[in-house]
Amino acid sequence: MTIHIAEGDIAARTRAIVADLRFLEGPLLPILHEVQQEFGYVPQEAMPVIAEELNLSRAEVHGVVTFYHDYRDHPAGRHLLKLCRAEACQSMGGDALAERVKALLGIDFHQTTPDGGVTLEPVYCLGLCACAPAAMLDGEVHGRVDEQRAAELVAEARR
Repeated sequence: MTIHIAEGDIAARTRAIVADLRFLEGPLLPILHEVQQEFGYVPQEAMPVIAEELNLSRAEVHGVVTFYHDYRDHPAGRHLLKLCRAEACQSMGGDALAERVKALLGIDFHQTTPDGGVTLEPVYCLGLCACAPAAMLDGEVHGRVDEQRAAELVAEARR
């Protein structure tokens, strides 16, 4: 299910977010996080508003959004499953785990299942290197994820 938000609503809501956070030192990242929290992603229509309000170029805002993996330019599914792709997790079977999860979901990284239920994203460290491989489902981290635990996480996300 896609929720359509009018461009004027996006601009007005984005301006309100910027007004609340512009006083912070280095406000761009917190503003982008809040915009994504509000809409589920960073809409294209929000970027020129942020640029104008912070006296930045559109290219600067776009560059930050595309540089950081946490920002999305399209809505995510109802559940967000992130798999660690860093070296420690890869050395402990992370590549095979990623392939298994992709097969279970029928999607690749940066995609959402056709029913809109699960979005699969790579991340480059969850801070659980000693418990590799690691995953995060809806903000909750899981360590020592094997094939069975991966199947459980996918089943949990599909409910």
